[in-house]
Amino acid sequence: MDTERADPLAGFAGFAAALREAGVACDARRVQAYLAAVGEVDLAAPTQVYWAGRLTLCSDPDDLPRYEEAFARWFAADDRLPKQAGAPAPKRARIAPLTSGGDGESAGADAEDRLRIAASDHEVLRHRDLAELSKAEREHLRELLSTLQPVLPRRRAARRVPERGGRLDASRTLRAMLADGGEPVRLAYHRRGTRQRRVVLLIDVSGSMSPYADALLRFAHVLTRSAPMAVEVFTLGTRMTRVSRQLRQRDPEQAMLAAGTAVPDFAGGTRLGETLRVFLDRWGQRGVARRAVVTVFSDGWERGDVSLLSGQLGRLRRLAHAVLWVNPHAGREGYAPVQSGIVAALPHIDRLLAGHSLATLEQLLGEIADA
Repeated sequence: MDTERADPLAGFAGFAAALREAGVACDARRVQAYLAAVGEVDLAAPTQVYWAGRLTLCSDPDDLPRYEEAFARWFAADDRLPKQAGAPAPKRARIAPLTSGGDGESAGADAEDRLRIAASDHEVLRHRDLAELSKAEREHLRELLSTLQPVLPRRRAARRVPERGGRLDASRTLRAMLADGGEPVRLAYHRRGTRQRRVVLLIDVSGSMSPYADALLRFAHVLTRSAPMAVEVFTLGTRMTRVSRQLRQRDPEQAMLAAGTAVPDFAGGTRLGETLRVFLDRWGQRGVARRAVVTVFSDGWERGDVSLLSGQLGRLRRLAHAVLWVNPHAGREGYAPVQSGIVAALPHIDRLLAGHSLATLEQLLGEIADA
């Protein structure tokens, strides 16, 4: 089979998009569940593939006829697939949706082979180094990044909220007594509420980090869109640039274009110590970094004064709730933290993590949520 033409990941993402066009409300969470489900079934059995999608992508009885027709069109389904009673007769696909070229006659013959390798290709892509992806794989990565469901950490808030048990809420209890003629009929309780903890992302966009910069900024966009008011994003290079406002745009391509226009030092040099000092003086000390989870994305190559970097990281650690350092090279076999910036950072950070693949970025989301 021509692996250049066969593109199973595009087929699965395209099938979900076709369902949305047909009126089925399959959101990113359902698409993620669908990808997980097809990884657990026999992809050579069309019936199992059919039910994997029907159980994860459909949420309403009205979705079933639309799903029947869309599945038959997209995967060139045969007569072995179960049919919904009363559903319109499915039509055969005339164009192979899983390929970038070719006619519809080859779709039925190749569909099962493509489905068989779809789950394994998805898993392989999750663990591929971001710097080594082809153009097509980068497109697939962007689709997979959009399915991430970030969960931000929470912290205790000053405000108290009603609770069935806990500490007695004297003021609410007294108000209830006045409403009931002075009798303590109902006792009210409360507890300390919670609020989202701020997350700060500092992304190195110097020349040595340029192969990862696009994916890391798209990852930052997903995180920012999940909680626009609780996530702050800055780029580090020869200067510090705040790109939080640009990444709050809904459309990822527009957000990336705006961020690229705002950052003047893409693929330039690295002065981490100086840019961190600017960040702390202008933003961090004034509240952005206080009690926040701060994540630095950098390979640690420092052209400036290493002692300055160490001192600024010490300041940052005293302000922040947690400091994580993500180094794309840390996920490679035989890696040793010998770069000058990493050596200076190790005494002041909570965790040194890899960030070279989608799987490691998913692990980073877990570390942020548990911080």
